[in-house]
Amino acid sequence: MRIAFSLARGSIAAALLALAAAPACAQAPASHGDAIAAGTFAYDRAAPLDLRDSLETVQDGLETHAISFVSPRGGRVTGLLFVPQGPGKKAGIVAMHGSPGSARQSARNSEGLARRGAVVVAIDAPFARRPGEPSLTFTPSDSADQVQVVVDLQRAVDLLLARADVDPARIAFVGGSYGAAVGTMYAAVDPRPAAYVLFVPDGGSVSHFTDQDGQRDSMLSDMPEADWQRWTAAMRPVEGIHYVGRIREGSVLFQNGLRDQFIPAWKAQELHRAAGPSHTVRWYDARHGLTTGARLDRYAWLAERIGIRAPTDEERAAAAQADAEAAR
Repeated sequence: MRIAFSLARGSIAAALLALAAAPACAQAPASHGDAIAAGTFAYDRAAPLDLRDSLETVQDGLETHAISFVSPRGGRVTGLLFVPQGPGKKAGIVAMHGSPGSARQSARNSEGLARRGAVVVAIDAPFARRPGEPSLTFTPSDSADQVQVVVDLQRAVDLLLARADVDPARIAFVGGSYGAAVGTMYAAVDPRPAAYVLFVPDGGSVSHFTDQDGQRDSMLSDMPEADWQRWTAAMRPVEGIHYVGRIREGSVLFQNGLRDQFIPAWKAQELHRAAGPSHTVRWYDARHGLTTGARLDRYAWLAERIGIRAPTDEERAAAAQADAEAAR
């Protein structure tokens, strides 16, 4: 799986070429101050979701639905809903995909969580609702997308809480790559989930394209300085690394790879320090995709916090064998 902001150089070049023609974005938040305190991510929780739900498949006791609901920031949020059949209240999980990607492209991850006893809502990021467009434009409009996805994730929690088969005390968020980087901001905004799993995150878009010396990444060397300054001024107020220290203590599992080709270890460590020492941090001798064992660690951590089914000894043994074979 490719993550967060791991855009092809051709896509970056195309986005930079479009900068000159891109108008200023009136929706971008102010360049200074506290975006959370300013109400940037606020919305009317009492507003109707107008949920549209179409059952696609039922396989081995798991229903897969195509869904959409109204976004408070305009348009409709699209995604998938996974519902394990059977009686009783279940855990609820909101899942966020990587970039480039979509809820459907990461359905395997969501299905794996659902088969352990959770109702899973996987939403599409705003860019995934605009086929053919890049996930980042490197204009202030990117900050409007960041705000929208954080608001839409909150609405996904509203959707879970409205379901009679979901236990409101057993809600979690799971995000990978771009979804994890967005999750650093989302988790600071929405305290309702009991747990947050962020695998292979960094601190956000600006963090991703900034080198260890504080300079912009060489991939953006062709970007005019004025455009870089305009873009970073719009993005920093909604960048998770500036807010991750506000997340409820002890509620996050960070998973990062020591050999991640997209998120260097120093960037992950920077994020972990900003979050504070109360959270769980796990490192793997792996690249960006992590390991099968990492996925089972995710399940086990969530089992302790929201009561999904924990991995068995047999699953652990099979994962260890698969990871050993992959490492050869």
